[in-house]
Amino acid sequence: MVSFSNFFKCARKTPIVGGSAGSATDGSKYAKWSKEQLVERIIELERDNIPNKRRIDTVAIADSKSKKKVKKNRKKEFDYSNYSTRFIALKFAYLGWNYNGLAIQKEVTKLPTVEGTILEAMNKCKLIPSMVPQEYNFSRCGRTDKGVSAMNQVISLRVRSNLTEEEQMDPQNDVREIQYVTILNQLLPADIRVFAVSLRPPPGFDARFSCKARHYKYIFHNSGLNLTKMEEAAKFFEGEHDFRNFCKIDGSKQITNYKRTILSAKILKISNNFYCFDLIGSAFLWHQVRCMMANLFLVGQELEEPQLIPDMMDVVKTPQKPIYEMASDVPLLLYDCKFPDDVEWIETNVDDYKSIKYGKAVDALTLNYQIKTKVAEVFKQILHFEDVDFTDKTRINLGDGKGKIVNKYEKMMDREVMQTVETINAKFKQRKDKKK
Repeated sequence: MVSFSNFFKCARKTPIVGGSAGSATDGSKYAKWSKEQLVERIIELERDNIPNKRRIDTVAIADSKSKKKVKKNRKKEFDYSNYSTRFIALKFAYLGWNYNGLAIQKEVTKLPTVEGTILEAMNKCKLIPSMVPQEYNFSRCGRTDKGVSAMNQVISLRVRSNLTEEEQMDPQNDVREIQYVTILNQLLPADIRVFAVSLRPPPGFDARFSCKARHYKYIFHNSGLNLTKMEEAAKFFEGEHDFRNFCKIDGSKQITNYKRTILSAKILKISNNFYCFDLIGSAFLWHQVRCMMANLFLVGQELEEPQLIPDMMDVVKTPQKPIYEMASDVPLLLYDCKFPDDVEWIETNVDDYKSIKYGKAVDALTLNYQIKTKVAEVFKQILHFEDVDFTDKTRINLGDGKGKIVNKYEKMMDREVMQTVETINAKFKQRKDKKK
C-alpha cells in the first residue's frame, strides 16, 4: 500500500527534465500537483490495490487451511512395536454359499473367501499387521470348498494384545484383554460369526495338526432314495481304507498315500423328510466327502448295489477312478472339529447385550432365507409343477435338486477311468521341471 509520506518524498525528489512537466520522465508530473490533487491520487491508487490485497489474503488463507486439512487428514501410522502379541485360537461358523471357499487365495476371485474376510477385519482393527498369513503363524483346521459351510471351524494365529507376556499368563487379566470376539463380530457380515476364543492354547498348538477328528454332515431329501441300502453302504466306509477313488486327484500336491481313517459313517434323520450323511474321520482328502456322497446317492437310487463302496476302495480291483459327477457343495457342512480336552475355550455370553445384538443379525438372516423358501413354494404351486420325474431317462441325484439327466445309466465299473495317481503325479512333476 502507498503511504502519504513516501508518496510526497518520491514526488519532491523526482527531477524535471527539459523544464516542463509535459516533457518530464515518468512520475515527474506529480511535482507541480497541489496537496489536494496528490491526496486524491493516493486514495485512487489505494482503491485500485484493495482487490489485489484481498485476493492475496484469500489465497494465503486458503493455502493455510489446505495445509491444516492435509495435516489433519494424514493418518498417524499405527506402530505395532508399541504392543505385545499373543498366540490365540478362534472358533467361528459361516454359511459358505456366498464365498469362494475357506482359504485365502493369492489370485483375485469373483467371490471373497471366508478367511480373506476375517483377516481383512482383523487388519482393519489392527489385530494383525498385514493380509499375509505367514507373518503371524497362521493355521486353519479343515479347509472347505466353495459353497461349503462350517459350524465349528478353527484358526490359530498371533495377534496384538493389550497385555504384556507376563500378564497374559494370568486368567485374572483376561477382562483387560482386547475383546477379540466382540470386535470381530462388529466388522464381519452376519453369515460369518466368531463365537469362542482360546487365549492360552496348549504349547505347540496348531489349528490343523492338533485337530483329532473332523465331523461332517451332508444334508439331503429322502425323495426316491432307499435309506436302508444307503445305511448299509455307508458302514463300508468305516475303518482305514484307500480313498483315491473318492477324491479329486491333484498332481500339484504330489500325494502318494490316500489311506484315511473313518471313525463313524451313518445315515441320520434330521426332520420330516430331511436326512444327513453323518461322517467322522481323522482327516480327509480334497472333495472326499462329496465323492463319497455321490456314490451313496447311486446306491440309494438303486442304480448300484451297496457292494459298490468296498469295490471302489479296493485299489487292486479298481486301480483307476471311474469318471463320475460328485455331489453338490451347498448341502455339505463341516459340523465340528474335535481338539484335545486341554484347549480352554471362552465362549460368548448369550445374555450379554452385544451377543444378543449380533445374534439378532443371525436371526434376521435366517428369517430372510425362510421367507425365500416360502416364496419359492408359492412359486411352485402357482406354476402347477408336480413331483414327477422322467419316465424314459434317468436323473442321477447329486443333492442339488436338479441332478444329472442321462438317457441310459452306465454302471460304475463299466465307465471310462481317469489316469492313475502315479501318472498324474509324474506328469505334473515333468511340467514343473521344464519350467525351471
